[in-house]
Amino acid sequence: MYLLDTDILIDVQRGYSPAVRWFSSLPVAPSVPVLVIMELIQDAQDARQVHQVMKLVAPLPVVSLTETDCLQALSNFSAYHLSHGLGLLDSLIAACAVGRSAVLCTFNKKHYRMVPDLETAQPYVR
Repeated sequence: MYLLDTDILIDVQRGYSPAVRWFSSLPVAPSVPVLVIMELIQDAQDARQVHQVMKLVAPLPVVSLTETDCLQALSNFSAYHLSHGLGLLDSLIAACAVGRSAVLCTFNKKHYRMVPDLETAQPYVR
């Protein structure tokens, strides 16, 4: 199972050819954490852009955080925020992926390298 980070969906949304080719070639739709959708909406400048985000993610399975994911994110955040710079949303997204034994597709591997049991992949060449 693939879980998509925000940077991957931004590439797809912008029509970056390698991202679009990879995304289109997947036999099964990747999942997207609800937090990633919220990050995309946060960057929107107007209602049209919000609509574009929602259209982009509409065919994808949306994954919500469980209580276990939140507790794991809290543990990781408290352990790695000061020492490694783990961000709040990155901690939550990582816990979501680990909780589902999913591969987190991201080019922000540096953001996640300290999270135990997290598998990441850079799915195309930038």
